Amino acid sequence: MKPVLVFDWNGTLLDDTYALLETSNVILERFGHPRIGIEALREHCDVPLSLLYRRLGMSQEEVEAVDRDGSALFHDTYEALADKADLREGARKLLEFARGESARAIIVSNHIVAPLRTQLKRLGIQDCINDVLAFESRATQYKSMSKGERLRLYMRKHNVKPSSTFIIGDMPIEVEIARSLGLTSISITGGFVSDARLHAAHPDYTVNSHDELLPILRKHGFFLEG
Repeated sequence: MKPVLVFDWNGTLLDDTYALLETSNVILERFGHPRIGIEALREHCDVPLSLLYRRLGMSQEEVEAVDRDGSALFHDTYEALADKADLREGARKLLEFARGESARAIIVSNHIVAPLRTQLKRLGIQDCINDVLAFESRATQYKSMSKGERLRLYMRKHNVKPSSTFIIGDMPIEVEIARSLGLTSISITGGFVSDARLHAAHPDYTVNSHDELLPILRKHGFFLEG
């Protein structure tokens, strides 16, 4: 049996933490709030991002203004910065290895399908990803089906077994999804939240780069050598 690798996208496969930081600072400055550093972002970041803005002192009216027009202020700033972001350390090597072993790799994201697929093509890894589960458009972002529900329905449709499924993410939400669906959770540091917040979520494993994932998979009996 081959494992199923479920990856978060932002902060997990894509090294876009500083793109989010700069986007957040553009939004904060637009409404007269002070800029923040990476530590503050990682301490307060949550989804939907309106939770982050509120924790950084923005009013409900300001948050609603950011959400107007399909969150154009956010996306128009972020996408230009994300176009310069690379994959995180070890991600390409692991994805190409998994493809060579005919293992299924899917992305479950709070981002939007079209720009996410554009990034996959830009980075040359579109052939390494079997499916992308994300929001359909800016208008539906955070308003339709959650990541956990999308994954649950996908697993049922494709007869994916929880015992052979690993979810890799940089936020506590992936650990919560793993717990609810019976998956193995792997948290990766250096993304959108602090190490302390990741550890507090009690994932099954914590890694610092994708280079550390293969030994974990082999520990569970997958991709054994020889």
